[in-house]
Amino acid sequence: MKDRFGREINYMRISVTDRCNLRCEYCMPEEGITKVDRSEILQIDEIVRICEASVRIGIDRFKITGGEPLVRYDLVELIRMIKGIPGCKEVTMTSNGQILSSYVEELADIGIDGINISLDTLDTEKYRNITRLGDIRKTLDAIDLCIEKGIKTKINCLVQKGFNEDEIRDLAEYSMDKGIDIRYIELMPIGFADPDKCLGSEEIMSILRDAYPELEADDSKHGNGPAIYYKVLGRNSSIGFINSVHGKFCESCNRIRLTSKGFLKPCLCYDSGRDLKPFLRSDIDGLVGAIFDTITEKPKSHCFENPDREHIKSLEKRPMSEIGG
Repeated sequence: MKDRFGREINYMRISVTDRCNLRCEYCMPEEGITKVDRSEILQIDEIVRICEASVRIGIDRFKITGGEPLVRYDLVELIRMIKGIPGCKEVTMTSNGQILSSYVEELADIGIDGINISLDTLDTEKYRNITRLGDIRKTLDAIDLCIEKGIKTKINCLVQKGFNEDEIRDLAEYSMDKGIDIRYIELMPIGFADPDKCLGSEEIMSILRDAYPELEADDSKHGNGPAIYYKVLGRNSSIGFINSVHGKFCESCNRIRLTSKGFLKPCLCYDSGRDLKPFLRSDIDGLVGAIFDTITEKPKSHCFENPDREHIKSLEKRPMSEIGG
């Protein structure tokens, strides 16, 4: 369906849990977070029902996120059920890769359409420091296994000043050597992220152009997201940029977000949206109507780069772990 600004909304990011097996410093405080009570988290049949209702109005692409979605025991079954919904075109997921290797074969067997794996550094100690708990070898092994099993794999790299800007080229080389895309993501000022550490895409591009003068625009389709892609001559994968803060890709935004508690958000920047749980008890038309109404409330654009007085009170204040990555 189209929203009031004429944008085609066909993509939903679904957080299936706020739990994670890492404690990344830009996502969680060192002492951890207050977890959502398990009784408040949507059950598998409730998520499927929301997806069924969404498909009725043209939302036919779904991204499963967390926390770390694989800490949920029924995740593979959930993905299988969503893929089985008539009219569903695509189901992909995100992962930090720490326990992914144990599930790759099952995910390949049910035909998952893609996995985006977070990797902010190639340095063992830096990885452990930024994640507070992680073992980089597990994530690198999972990437190799996904490629081996033929799963479309992408790397998501969140760039921060003073942490990994010196690895931008190394991470690009790693991805291109593997034949998979990498996307550099601007740090958004949400939750525990420090906005002063945000490295803009223009700065990242400058670093890459110094390394790859032959970098050229890649207009081929790489997925459902807002990334702008470039290609290095002679390499068979691409480099993407998700300009979350400075790029202002709102005019082409095609997504809405569902939290693990069933709250539907039309825009990540603001705390507006609608709790879908009460509508799960109604007939399917009531649920469809609630999703439709939420989409009609989608704002024209975010204001991450310069929140003004008019919007400051309505900004999203929850951490990303509560909203969904």
